[in-house]
Amino acid sequence: MTLSTQIKAVAKNAMDELLARADARPIPKVGDLVEGTVISASKNEVLLDIDGITAGVVRGKEIYDESDLYTDVQAGAKVSATVLELENENGQMELSFRYAGHQKAWESLDQLMKSAEIIEAKIIDANKGGLMVKVGNVIGFLPVSQLNIEHYPRVEGGDKTRILFALKKFVGTFFKVKVIDVNENEEKLIVSEKAAWEEKQQKTLSNFKVGDTVEGKITGVVDFGAFIEFTDGTETLEGLIHISELAWQRIDDPKTIVKVGDVVKAEIISIENSKISLSMKKLQADPWKNVEKKYAVGQKVKGKILKINPFGAFVELDPEIHGLIHISEFNEEKKTTDLTENESYDFYIISLEPREHRLGLSFKPLKKKEEVVEKKEEKIAEPVEPEETKA
Repeated sequence: MTLSTQIKAVAKNAMDELLARADARPIPKVGDLVEGTVISASKNEVLLDIDGITAGVVRGKEIYDESDLYTDVQAGAKVSATVLELENENGQMELSFRYAGHQKAWESLDQLMKSAEIIEAKIIDANKGGLMVKVGNVIGFLPVSQLNIEHYPRVEGGDKTRILFALKKFVGTFFKVKVIDVNENEEKLIVSEKAAWEEKQQKTLSNFKVGDTVEGKITGVVDFGAFIEFTDGTETLEGLIHISELAWQRIDDPKTIVKVGDVVKAEIISIENSKISLSMKKLQADPWKNVEKKYAVGQKVKGKILKINPFGAFVELDPEIHGLIHISEFNEEKKTTDLTENESYDFYIISLEPREHRLGLSFKPLKKKEEVVEKKEEKIAEPVEPEETKA
């Protein structure tokens, strides 16, 4: 009797015994997860003893799984496998680590989502929408919207090609993330770096409060403001200085005020969950408090055109005080089409509101009070006495 024949005979006897003991325990079905002990293991085949009553075999591609639980299994190890066939051509139970590992991997991911545990994910690729990640052996996705402030691609105008270029540099690195969505049926895994970062940031934020002054480094400058990184001595935090909080004057481009690498001081003006808002101008004297000492309604001033809009133009009187000339305050000699940005012109101040930080300008001088009064009186007709009252 050949060795192959002997194996088949042993396997058949084991299967017969398993069927004979059906009253003692349920017979496994295709798709069931069974427990076994490794009898022998090679690169292409693993032989298992299933409860001492039958032999099972895992071979070929069914050896490799997503959970890493079956890497380098040794004789004597206890393992789980999914039933593919109750009896193969050799009379053995055909098993799979691949299916079992897939199931365990997704069960593990589901537990990670429920526990909100912070884990490490390897970045394996990038596209315009985000990063492809690997958690264990499962491929997932980290959307751009779920990146933390440090890694968020700060690309002016949202150019997708430049965003992709910025994301590609992270390939091969590891990010700390949380699992936020798992769907085994759709094989969908979504992770969030922002969620993991926010948890860490919230713990450190307990050392700060609104009104505190911090010193930090500008880490990014975008259309809507600048990001500042600061520390409590041990942990690093990052917040946003909105464009309106960079300086008291009107700003079109934050890069005219700060640049990446600048060390600045700012005041914390808001803490919402893990979002920190700061202000640089709060630490500077408000130039509008003393504006009436420099300027007055009716005064003729020289100002530089900063920006021309359909409704008028913004004008710089000095580095701290800017005003607006509305289109209705142009005259026959000066129209918006006649103006050039960065050129200086003569204006008249027609309104001044320090509390609202507003100053109105005109190309037309204010009329004197006497002229205004006379004009009003001219418009008022003399009352007509009724006929019946005349003598």
